[in-house]
Amino acid sequence: MTTTTPLAGKTATKPPVTEPPAPFLERFRVPGAFLLGALLLLGIAPLVLSDFRLSLLAKYLCYAIVAVGVSLAWGRGGLLVLGQGVFFGLGGYAMAMHLKLADAAVTGQTLPDFMQLYGTGDALPWWWKPFADPVFALAATVLLPMAVAALLGFFVFRRRVKGAYFAILSQALAAAFAIWLVGQQATTGGTNGLTDIQGFFGYALDDPVNQRMVYVVVAAVLLVLMAAARQLFVSRYGELLVAVRDSEERVRFLGYDPANVKLVAYVVAAGMAGLAGALFVPAVGIISPALIGVVPSIGFVIGAAVGGRASLLGAVLGAIAVAWTQSTLSDAYPAAWTYLQGLLFVVAVGFLPGGLASLVTVLRRKRRTHNPATEGAA
Repeated sequence: MTTTTPLAGKTATKPPVTEPPAPFLERFRVPGAFLLGALLLLGIAPLVLSDFRLSLLAKYLCYAIVAVGVSLAWGRGGLLVLGQGVFFGLGGYAMAMHLKLADAAVTGQTLPDFMQLYGTGDALPWWWKPFADPVFALAATVLLPMAVAALLGFFVFRRRVKGAYFAILSQALAAAFAIWLVGQQATTGGTNGLTDIQGFFGYALDDPVNQRMVYVVVAAVLLVLMAAARQLFVSRYGELLVAVRDSEERVRFLGYDPANVKLVAYVVAAGMAGLAGALFVPAVGIISPALIGVVPSIGFVIGAAVGGRASLLGAVLGAIAVAWTQSTLSDAYPAAWTYLQGLLFVVAVGFLPGGLASLVTVLRRKRRTHNPATEGAA
């Protein structure tokens, strides 16, 4: 389309305004970031880190997988998910149950070692039996958390429960699940959980080579889930999820059901947490109620909040940083670390809502505020 403007008695033609092409570096920024992350995690880290440090990093990456789901549900959807420990635990226990049965089969036993110790009888509980099948166990690590999230989310979102009430409800679910596990000592190991896991689908976990293999699997899963979450962020569904977060009633007026939109994000985040729990078991060799209760659930959210819940990379890096800080400081200050963890959450939410990922933007905005001439020149 062209326009004409009178100029000295003549008609001048103005060319149409076209969008400038995206810079080369901008178009390849996201793929380049993923390639750099793959190089660091899969190439450099196994070369420079010791076996012990690499196993610790695998543990932190499991928490980062949970943070990917938190970034989707909370950062994009506004759902303060304080009960991700439930889904992390469901995936972890599903994997641990299969591995304990496999370890027992290697020694010619039909019952896991802790059931023999606590004297539960000669028969395996009926709900343990399906987990002897590796296909069922692998599917359960993801589908079981998603099914629980779908059932809970269906009733919660249909009744338009949101905000602090949703956060409290999800937190109560985490507490109830941890209490139930503690009370089932004969079948879940009680407060000890499922420990002393020896093998991982035929591979001995005490072999450093196999431990490095587990690390590679965890890192690869994290990269794949980040890529999938990135696609959700920029998709039509991602835009709709943000619209529900910002103006739910307006989205309902346009003909969409906000309950279904939020339910999808909640279920996907639960599946990611379940997969993280399943990978945590071979990486650490244990799953217990202490790892999935109220405090760990808050820790998952703190990691995403500190790094930047709206930024996928920020949430992942924040989860790794908080987990590393916890491992470092909890040894030196075991009684005070919980207070430091709470202080991190308060500071992040109160003074830097966008997390560390928004720090550069905040500094630029303040600089422009103090230097109006710079903003005008730009």
